[in-house]
Amino acid sequence: MTDNKRLNDIKYSVLDLAPILEGATAADAFKNTLDLARHAEKWGYNRYWLAEHHNMPGIASSATSVIIGHVAAGTSSIRVGSGGIMLPNHAPLVIAEQFGTLESLFPGRIDLGLGRAPGTDQVTAYALRRERRSDGQDFPEQLDELRAYFNPELDSQYRSVRAIPGEGLNIPIWLLGSSGYSAQLAGQLGLPFSFASHFSPENTLGALKLYRSSFKASDVLQEPYAMVGVNVIAAETDEEAEFLATSMQQQFLNLFRNNPSALLPPVKNLENQLSAYEKMLLDSRIGSSIVGSPETIKTKLQQFLDETQADEMIINAQIFNHNARLKSFEIVYDIFKG
Repeated sequence: MTDNKRLNDIKYSVLDLAPILEGATAADAFKNTLDLARHAEKWGYNRYWLAEHHNMPGIASSATSVIIGHVAAGTSSIRVGSGGIMLPNHAPLVIAEQFGTLESLFPGRIDLGLGRAPGTDQVTAYALRRERRSDGQDFPEQLDELRAYFNPELDSQYRSVRAIPGEGLNIPIWLLGSSGYSAQLAGQLGLPFSFASHFSPENTLGALKLYRSSFKASDVLQEPYAMVGVNVIAAETDEEAEFLATSMQQQFLNLFRNNPSALLPPVKNLENQLSAYEKMLLDSRIGSSIVGSPETIKTKLQQFLDETQADEMIINAQIFNHNARLKSFEIVYDIFKG
């Protein structure tokens, strides 16, 4: 592993939470998602991932497989996938069939990123799973079952049940995590790993170290491959970017206050409206966010790369104004291309 990776040495991708803006609808969010995906493809981003969340007024991508199909149909070359599917919410056979369908429709372009968290609160998790004991502890067994539907040679237990479409298809499976659990599992199985630095910054370096130290070569990968998520909000000046970032900060703040909301317009002087405890919570969850002018963004992204030695970065930008969001991703593209 090299110690002097530069930004133009690695791949860069988009994580889209399909934000629902205050005063707008999910339909509007999906239009913005497709527009951003088409721009990302033109700019040269590697993949475009959508995340499964439920009971969130500001996130429209709950039916993740459906919106993946919408984005893949509206683009032509960019990889499209899940960042991620929360596997304990689903029967593995259903996910195998859904992603087998997507891969059959868009061959060579579909990624299946998997997480074990519910992607929501416990009451909603129960509504999704119908069983209180479905707490994600059987995630390794679910993963084995899912992989066996794609490749029955992996586990004879499931050979009598076939995923059609799905069986025999080579769909890249990623494990996603915000702690060390999935990092170690991904390493042991020789799978690519994506870490959620964009909301769990304090665990980033430990999880990456654990992934790399536990990695065993497999038919999938001969060497570890780590992608890190990072919030990046870029604008022409530091002041403008910091103003735009208050939409993301308000979204997290409302989660802390148990009052989830649509993505709100940016506001001035947000810090003056926060308690010391709320400031601490925000810093712990999104304190690693990279916000600023192109010069600031470039410096901080390189510092982040120096620390993580990531093979790829996946960029999230919760920005209220769609044109400002496009501009932010364009600035990031220009930085990565050097």
